Order: sequence, then structure tokens, then C-alpha cells
Amino acid sequence: MARAEVQKLIDRMAIPVIAAPMFLVSNPALALACCAEGVMGSFPAHGTRSREEFRAWLDEMEVGIKRLEDAGKKPAPWAVNLVVHPSNDRYPGDLELVERYRVPVVLTSKGAPGDAIKRIHGWGAVALHDIANRRHAEKALEAGVDGVIAVAGGAGGHTGTINPFALMNEIRQLGEDFAVVLAGGMSTGRDVLAAQAMGADLAYIGTRFIATREAMAAAAHKQMILETRATDVFLTASIDGAPANWLTPSLLAAGIDLDVLRTTLPGKIVAAQENKKRWKDIYTAGHGVGNIEDIPSASDLCRRLIQQYREAKSQMSGAVMQRAVA
Repeated sequence: MARAEVQKLIDRMAIPVIAAPMFLVSNPALALACCAEGVMGSFPAHGTRSREEFRAWLDEMEVGIKRLEDAGKKPAPWAVNLVVHPSNDRYPGDLELVERYRVPVVLTSKGAPGDAIKRIHGWGAVALHDIANRRHAEKALEAGVDGVIAVAGGAGGHTGTINPFALMNEIRQLGEDFAVVLAGGMSTGRDVLAAQAMGADLAYIGTRFIATREAMAAAAHKQMILETRATDVFLTASIDGAPANWLTPSLLAAGIDLDVLRTTLPGKIVAAQENKKRWKDIYTAGHGVGNIEDIPSASDLCRRLIQQYREAKSQMSGAVMQRAVA
């Protein structure tokens, strides 16, 4: 069963969490720091400027994982995100490199995974695909993925729009033989336990990892995350045609009229190629931004998440026991 294959990965982790692959944020340093603490680290192939740089990142991951193993550690698995949409000219070459390096987990997004899944399974890797609704999930499962990444409302960057409870329930109606990774607004270990209670196998945490020392995000982006709350997150599909969450202060700083943005057709701004530089310093974040107050190392953050998760499990078990006795 596909879900059993994912469970084998979870058994190698300290907590069922994937540090989400974020464009211009995630990198090998962040991924390795997470893996060292038992959290699955990841990064997007398109976060590199060229095939050569992507190869260098894969080399860095191989060397880093081996170094951890030689030191007696048991690192968590790592993953690479591939954009499988036909508009991504780099996709064929990036898939070839991911296959050559036998990346253990491949996170596919923005399109039907199609034949990529057979190739991914061919070298023994696990394939997880981004979805935002039940129909997306059905198509991904038809393609043979091991699991889906359910991107609910409140996720940072490109996001789904459906409430996580509703989305999880609709997806689980499709069966129990595939894994579900829930994404959207989570920032603590307690949130991870809640995701499991809803039927998820793993949690996808992104925004919380932007505010870490290893993340490539600009200092201004990290600082803005510390200063904002969920009400400062602005949802629009006008920028590139897909719903995405952006930090309102960064939009205003770029001189963008929010009322105009609300009434602009999806994708119209990018389609018109209006002043690209104007959009260079707008920043993404999810609804969990209001719970972020510091910029720790990724290692410290992972240890914090693990401790919170264990405490939440203990408290929940204690509450259940008390009710049973009563």
C-alpha cells in the first residue's frame, strides 16, 4: 500500500513534519538542519538559477546526509519539489537530475504528475503531489502517487482556499490506502498532533521556517513575519493567476493599491509584465504568521516543535485517561 511506504519514512522521523519547499527561502543548509533533528527537509528545484546550481545543491545534500550518518546520527529523509506543469521548461532536466541522485522523496506540484510517478517509483522514491481540492486528489491518485499534500486555506504563497477540516474530510472519502500531508497555517507541535487527529499522516510547515537563520529569505521578509498577524495576510490570484497569500505591508510598501488588486483579473498583472521590479520585494506568508516571534536556528526550531508535539500527546493521553476513569 502507498500509505505503508510513507509510514516507513515517518518511522525514520522524530515528528511527522515536512519543512515545506519554499521558493527563494529553502536551501540545502535549511534542509540538512531539519533532517539532522528528525524533520524532513526539502527545497524546490526551481529555487536554483540553473541546472548546474541545482546539481550543486544535490551534491551538498548527499555530502551532508553522509556526514550526519558518519557521525552516528539517523537523519530524516529529504525531499525535492518539482514543478511538473508543461510551462516549466526546466522540468525534464530537473527530473533527470533527481533520478540520477535517487532523491528519496519527490514533491510534485502545479500540474498532473503523469508519467513522472512511474519514473519516481522506478528508483524506489516516494511521490507526493500538491492538491487543493477533491478533484485534484482524484487525478493525482489516478496517476499513482503515494500520497497527496492537501494545501488548505491559510497556507503561505500559492495556497488552497478550502477550510482544512472540510478538505481533509473530502479527501479521506477517497480511501485510506494513501497518505495525506496537511498544509496551511500550522506553526507548532500541537498543530501537528491536531492534523493527525483530522486524518493526516504528516504536517507541512512552511511560514514558520521562513523565520530561521538558515532560510534564504531577505532579512526584511523575516522581520515582517515577526511584526505581522493573520489579518495582515492578503489573498489574491491577480499576480500570477493562482490564489496566493501575501503580506499586506509588503504590498503597500511596493505602492500597490489593494482595492485595485482586489478587482484585477487573475494573472493580469504578470500577463501585462507591469514593472517587474515593483513586485520583487513583496513577501509571502501563511495564516500562522501571528504565532512567530523569533528567528531561531532551524535545529532549535525543530527541537521546539518536537517538544511541543510530545507535550501535546502527553496532555491528550492524560485527558483521555481521566475521562476513562471518570
